[in-house]
Amino acid sequence: IHHRKHSKTIVLVWHRELKKAKPSRKLTFLYLANDVIQNSKKKGPEFTKDFAPVLVDSFSHVSSESDENCKKHLERVLAIWQERMVYENNFIDQLKQLLSTEKKAKKRTFEQIQEEEDDDYLSNSTPKEPPETQDLIKSLQELENAASGDAAVRQKIASLPPEVQDVSLLDKITDKDSADRLSKTVDEACMLLADYNGRLAAELEDRKQLARMLADFIRSQNEILAEKEHKLEVRKFF
Repeated sequence: IHHRKHSKTIVLVWHRELKKAKPSRKLTFLYLANDVIQNSKKKGPEFTKDFAPVLVDSFSHVSSESDENCKKHLERVLAIWQERMVYENNFIDQLKQLLSTEKKAKKRTFEQIQEEEDDDYLSNSTPKEPPETQDLIKSLQELENAASGDAAVRQKIASLPPEVQDVSLLDKITDKDSADRLSKTVDEACMLLADYNGRLAAELEDRKQLARMLADFIRSQNEILAEKEHKLEVRKFF
């Protein structure tokens, strides 16, 4: 929101990363857009305006790779936009129409890859079939290269000049060349931050999915242990 001047660049990066994201992460990108759009409406119209041209393609893209439960979440977002008059009704109706388009069934349902929107999702979720051990190991290994552990990117962000974050320092710019250089630096910083934020959001979903997998795996192992202990007790009587 603080970089409204560079909203077009940020939206383009968001749209590009949405297309590249795994199906399990695409809804997260739209939730991120929803948060930015609604905050932008309160503090400045730039993001709300610049997101509009890519939303049709974005909703169409996500809808084509989602199941019915995921679509319900998207419909809820659109209902909120309509209620709060974020966009014109005819535009929202166009987005709703995209969600009603038929699509082929997916191998994995939304329930398997997307958590319920509450903090105690583990305790309230319905137990599923435990994951295979190799799948669990693979998920753990994938997190070894997660965004939060990317020291190189975090160093780049930490090394950004203070002018990128502190608007009060803009008063020190006295010539056009300095302004152009700073504008280029800010554009690059916005792209870097948007990309990293997208990766962090995706990592968060991966960690939540892994937590569910671990919970199901532990539950399964406890059930197996209880069954074997019961058999052992029975054999003591024979």
